[in-house]
Amino acid sequence: MTDQFSLAATITGADSPGLLNRLMAAIAELDAEVLDLEQTVVRGRLSIGVLLVVAPEASDAVEDRLAGVCARLGLALTLTEGVGDNPPRHNRAVVTVLGRPLLASHLAITTDVITALGGNVDRSRRLSRTPLTTVELWVSNAEPAALRPALASVAAGAGFDVSVAPAGLARQGRRLIVMDVDSTLIRDEVIDLLAEQAGCAAEVRAVTERAMLGELDFADSLRARVALLAGLPASALDEVRAAVRFTPGARTLVTTLRDLALSIGVVSGGFIEVVAPLAAELGIRYAHGNRLEVVDDRLTGQIAGQIVDRAAKAAKLREWAALEGLPLSRTIAIGDGANDLDMLAAAGLGIAFNAKPAVRASADTSLNLPYLDAVLFLLGLTREEVEDAAAAREVAPAASGVTRPAAPGWMGR
Repeated sequence: MTDQFSLAATITGADSPGLLNRLMAAIAELDAEVLDLEQTVVRGRLSIGVLLVVAPEASDAVEDRLAGVCARLGLALTLTEGVGDNPPRHNRAVVTVLGRPLLASHLAITTDVITALGGNVDRSRRLSRTPLTTVELWVSNAEPAALRPALASVAAGAGFDVSVAPAGLARQGRRLIVMDVDSTLIRDEVIDLLAEQAGCAAEVRAVTERAMLGELDFADSLRARVALLAGLPASALDEVRAAVRFTPGARTLVTTLRDLALSIGVVSGGFIEVVAPLAAELGIRYAHGNRLEVVDDRLTGQIAGQIVDRAAKAAKLREWAALEGLPLSRTIAIGDGANDLDMLAAAGLGIAFNAKPAVRASADTSLNLPYLDAVLFLLGLTREEVEDAAAAREVAPAASGVTRPAAPGWMGR
């Protein structure tokens, strides 16, 4: 191919069906080799970039035919000769930027960091528009390990969310997603609901807040809060199970992850008596939490067995990953409090969801939006793909018998 050269064509204009077909058909008989092709449509405006290799004697004919088709279709054509093939792209990463709204300044800040670290944005696409805008940037020549902390810092200061993940096979295939429960999978703190039943809500809530902020040792604070529940009828657990509210988008997240055949677990510093039924209802395979001691159908104010603290949560992540035959690099952890820090650090991707400041500062990425299903965008799914999956489930619903109404996420807006 030493006697051939490359030709880069950029075509822009109003979109209509069949444009790419007409362009390729015009040069089909000239033996032009396609090295690269990208096409995007933004609000009806088309942009096509195609990189061709042509023989010298065919180059004029290729140019003339492309120009003729573009003239007839009202498209603008720019041709550049001798540009060569695309160079190899190393240290590739996917940077996902989320905003409500997403501002030009947010993207300027993001790309400024990427450029400063030697990276280049090779391509981009929009994943969602409402109720938040999500844009995915494919970046080369920048280490994800360096991008993550740099982007997290500027995003927190500017009021948008950003995630960094390795590109390529590392982003595809089987994964394990492990979530916290209280204030993550569900909107409530279960111990606070139990405290309302026991008439000690104010006392328990004050200790809970201090523990979530990391000001108190979790195990000691949990024992102190549970002690206040002594004497509460065990039937109160049934009432609390009926009262808890899923976080908006929780059911959409879980059902879509199941559609993708990904493994899911929930691990909680709360109580398995509530966590296990919720996990079963959603079809979540793994569930772990503290167990309340019950004697004569009343809570004793004690925890039965080992307390699920931050170390225990991380241990469960590792245990479940081993059971699934997955390395930790293929795990995702989602949580909001100090009790989730070890789990978030151990996972391949740790997501702080509406988290306390200390958790946001240490996690790989943070989501500060009320919709748990926004996690799906970090996996590279578009809103349209998630909606299509939901529509398919409505046509052929799973025989799960679930009747509990789902909390609406962005799917319901």
